[in-house]
Amino acid sequence: MSNLEQATGLILTGFGRYFQCFQLMTQGARGLFEKAQWVEAQEVSRQRIDLYKEIVVEITEELQQQLGTACADSQFWRTLKPVFRNHIETLDNRELLETFYNSVCCYLFGHVRIDDKMMFVTGDAGTLPNQTDDSLVNHYSIGNSVRALIYRILADYQLNIAMEDIERDVRNIVLAIKERVLPNMPAARDGITVELLKSIFYRNKGAYLVGRIYSSDRQMPFVIPLINNERGAIYVDTSIFDADDVSIIFSFTRSYFMVDTPIPGQIVAFLKQLMPNKEISELYNAIGQNKHGKTEFYRSFLEHLQHSDDQFIIAPGIKGMVMSVFTLPSYGIVFKIIKDRFDPPKEMSHETVREKYRLVSRHDRVGRMADTQEFSHFRFPLQRFSKELLDELKTVAASQLTFEGDELVIRHLYTERKMTPLNLYLNSATDEQIEEAMDEYGNAIKQIAAANIFPGDMLLKNFGVTRHGRVVFYDYDEICFLTECVFREIPEPQTEEQEMASTPWYTVGPFDVFPEEFRLFFTGNPKAKRAFEKYHSDLYHVDFWRQMQDHISHGSVEDIFPYRRKKRFTRELSSPRFDNIAALP
Repeated sequence: MSNLEQATGLILTGFGRYFQCFQLMTQGARGLFEKAQWVEAQEVSRQRIDLYKEIVVEITEELQQQLGTACADSQFWRTLKPVFRNHIETLDNRELLETFYNSVCCYLFGHVRIDDKMMFVTGDAGTLPNQTDDSLVNHYSIGNSVRALIYRILADYQLNIAMEDIERDVRNIVLAIKERVLPNMPAARDGITVELLKSIFYRNKGAYLVGRIYSSDRQMPFVIPLINNERGAIYVDTSIFDADDVSIIFSFTRSYFMVDTPIPGQIVAFLKQLMPNKEISELYNAIGQNKHGKTEFYRSFLEHLQHSDDQFIIAPGIKGMVMSVFTLPSYGIVFKIIKDRFDPPKEMSHETVREKYRLVSRHDRVGRMADTQEFSHFRFPLQRFSKELLDELKTVAASQLTFEGDELVIRHLYTERKMTPLNLYLNSATDEQIEEAMDEYGNAIKQIAAANIFPGDMLLKNFGVTRHGRVVFYDYDEICFLTECVFREIPEPQTEEQEMASTPWYTVGPFDVFPEEFRLFFTGNPKAKRAFEKYHSDLYHVDFWRQMQDHISHGSVEDIFPYRRKKRFTRELSSPRFDNIAALP
């Protein structure tokens, strides 16, 4: 057997090992949901994220042992690439295999060589299967009885746990379809079809049936969230028919789903139909294939560069003390580089900052923390950088820059979805928008805390506003686990000297937090301060934070729903909305 055949076989075997383990971990999500084992589910989710690198390292070591110095020869990989391509050409998960091959190659060369002759760099950005295999989808005709249809769906997706009240749940869904769907498809009643992915999407305390309702000329998403009541039964929490609402469920601010995906590309193709504005890279991320999501992002970025001519600029907003942030105005991404030196009072190392970002990538982001992608030796066309930006980077992050001809290579950076910094958003917001944003800001802090994360620096500039109006945290250099914090009240001064002192007269430990000081975050914006205190003044009090710590310490996992509470169904049978249910089809 030649070295080329041996290397191909090892990489294929490695991917097979990874994908099998990935699937087994994923398939275990059903049992964890049924048993309401939330802490265990979070741990499996973290293990699944770590799995990819573990297998890549194993395969790399096996290649080095069996092929020796050939592994370090770039010419060997240039010869190997077409051989490997021929082997995977007809395989279902070809795109994932390309990414796995790239990962092995990158690991061997220390992520320094990004060469399309050696690796599958450019590829076919955004290429997906034309249609979803019927084996992955259940089809239903709405027919003459919506009620019968919903009963059948819930029966087909029945779990090993009882329904809390199936009659109530059916009635709720039927009413929602009558109000939200049928008026939009009045002429097509008999030709309306429901299509649901067979695989259930598990995350946190929810299990989601995901599909669409369509006729010959219209379609709407159709998502049914199931919730475990933690008392031995499940219930339908709502039904979702809006593409924007579904997009929020699959947001970059949330943990990756546990969903059985034998052919991820086909699942992504189906999801893309429901969320046409969602990037393909984000959809791969959402189903746990974040490494290929990273590949898709990079290919999309290269394609965008070819079809644009604007320059990279310093990102709008207040400059950070730890990160330098820049963006391309025509592209919905910001690029973040760790500075060489941090101005006081910041005291940390590069590695500390990187650890904080790794923590978030492996943690439950509860819809309030942005997902980031980490890159090494990222190449940019030098001529696309504005002089102001280039001067800034040379000043604050020179160690991260290498100039190679007409390219700028940045040794280490993060990419993140572009959002409007909250402080800038408030500057031009109406009174109503300020109210909504401050309520969102407080909810974001509370939900992050419920996930055992203390943001550390909660200044408005460290939060962003998404296109859906959600407030999201994105500055991680000072985060820590909430349970590590010591929440204290500021002691009353005992003397006039203490009262007039410019610095604290009391000792302050490294993990001490004084919630009273949170009022300082609104300096210069009295409207925002008043709105915040209207909804979330409890955040100023020590008791709130200590109670949250107590909940977390006792293994409590909070209910965090990826949709507005007002969209949730009633769980009471006596609701007046059911008075005329018999008249429903």
